[in-house]
Amino acid sequence: MPTGDESGGTARRRRRGRRPAGEDTRTALLEAARAEFIAQGYDGATVRVIARRAGVDPAMVNHWFGGKQGLFAASVIQLPITPDEIVRRLLDGPPETVGERMVRNFLAVWDATGGGQFTALVRSVTSMDLAAQALRDIFVQTVFGRVVAAVAPDQHELRATLCASQIIGLGMARYVVRLEPLASADVDTLVRTMAPNLQRYMSGELD
Repeated sequence: MPTGDESGGTARRRRRGRRPAGEDTRTALLEAARAEFIAQGYDGATVRVIARRAGVDPAMVNHWFGGKQGLFAASVIQLPITPDEIVRRLLDGPPETVGERMVRNFLAVWDATGGGQFTALVRSVTSMDLAAQALRDIFVQTVFGRVVAAVAPDQHELRATLCASQIIGLGMARYVVRLEPLASADVDTLVRTMAPNLQRYMSGELD
């Protein structure tokens, strides 16, 4: 039977409400970090605030992720769907309509989460090399580079970066800057106005 001191210690430990250092702690940290990075960017988010939001000790960030940078990589540099699935969707149809599929598919993914991890990446890109590298890797190499290689006649690297500039710009204007009326425009309007330019970048004459 516990002594009075032991009972008090147990009660105090329970009142702290800390999660055990298990997989649920890791999940809670990922969810809290994702929300903070989206709202504040890399510089604005702090380990202490993230840990408090997750209900864990800040030391758990180092334990599970090795620090703030590792937590950023694990929580933000992930897409709601895999790059392979994005590429499959973009190539699933005639080459002459790939520009339309680009706009529709990226908006479908982003609109479902209000920008989600993309917003965190963009807000962190000026101060976090990892975020800038992630944007380059995801958009230029992993997605558009592969699509361009499958449908474009020439200048693959240039075409991939041109397409990336348009899609990243669309995401920034719609979810980060919230530039109206683009931010609240319906998908069909954006497809109608942006797809032709993307189609030219993808497979048309660039000279």
